[in-house]
Amino acid sequence: MELPFFYTSQYDTGHREIVLNEETSRHVVQVLRMTKGEQLNLTNGKGNLLTCEIAEESKKHCVVRVLKIENRKPKIKNISIAISLLKNSNRFEWFLEKATEVGVSEIIPLLCERTEKEKFRYDRMNAICISAMLQSQQCWLPLLHEPTPFGNLAMRPFDNTTKFIAHCEDSDKNPLHNWQIDDRGSYRESNCLIAIGPEGDFTNEEIKLALQNNFVPVSLGETRLRTETAGMVAAVLLCQV
Repeated sequence: MELPFFYTSQYDTGHREIVLNEETSRHVVQVLRMTKGEQLNLTNGKGNLLTCEIAEESKKHCVVRVLKIENRKPKIKNISIAISLLKNSNRFEWFLEKATEVGVSEIIPLLCERTEKEKFRYDRMNAICISAMLQSQQCWLPLLHEPTPFGNLAMRPFDNTTKFIAHCEDSDKNPLHNWQIDDRGSYRESNCLIAIGPEGDFTNEEIKLALQNNFVPVSLGETRLRTETAGMVAAVLLCQV
């Protein structure tokens, strides 16, 4: 039987005991009815998988003792998705959940010229990523940024990263899935960033700015996709390795 899997932001490598926060403590003790001596898994979202046992039962401050520490290596390459905020928050939350499940390394909410909604509840959005990380049994939590103006992203330097922009304008664009395979028929291992626009797409000025800053224009298929669908398609294509 698999051990229950939880998140903690309180782990310090020098400590053998961890006090769980109130929400996790309540779930462990009150919902799952776990008792002293029973085991569970914890991750800090930074690659550590901790096998622990309950040392002190408490619905508010449950204490667990670390029995085993396993360090999970990150993926070979970092995949960053920069995607416009959406008018419908539920659609954006759906994207965050699914992108986390497939293994995206970094998520950058964008503020574009045509972005219709700019409110962003960081704590709620990060909690969705944490939940999706646990559900998919991963130990690396995507780095979630505060909303960033598109112009700042376009001109920001990214070391050793291939940058893409997916837009709907008629122009020369290579299918993203073709770029993934190199001349030897192997998957490329370089870090990648892809920018996904809002409802209504990027403006011509934004596309021009991206191209001036070495973004490669790509297509995600033959059909026109919703923003959150485009982000998900890009995540799946880029996270294949």
